[in-house]
Amino acid sequence: MIDSLFPFAATTGPITVRVSVSYLPEQSHPALGRWFWAYHVRIENHGEAAVQLLTRHWRITDGRDQVSEVEGEGVVGEQPLIAPGGSFDYVSGCPLPTPEGGMVGTYVMEMTDGSQMLAAIPAFPLVAPATAS
Repeated sequence: MIDSLFPFAATTGPITVRVSVSYLPEQSHPALGRWFWAYHVRIENHGEAAVQLLTRHWRITDGRDQVSEVEGEGVVGEQPLIAPGGSFDYVSGCPLPTPEGGMVGTYVMEMTDGSQMLAAIPAFPLVAPATAS
């Protein structure tokens, strides 16, 4: 069931990152060259110790192969501490100047011993319905 809710997933060590994406026609303006998607991310901690998400790095590619890199602290203004067996969900959005593109990225996670790891964010497509082009 979770695979149908989150069709894109990547696991790095004890961390699984799952993503679902939705095109938002009400926030898109194709005639003005703007398409908009919401993406829902679930970060799961399958380890035996808590982990904290410190930073994010996104690589966003539009339909013209133009790449934008986005880096920053936390996600949606938070640096969540995820307990063993726990998860953290958030929703964010991405505008593009083309009706298709994609995203991929990484999170820097800090373990309780102070060590850090990169957790992969799976690549996922951003594709507007044909009627929105």
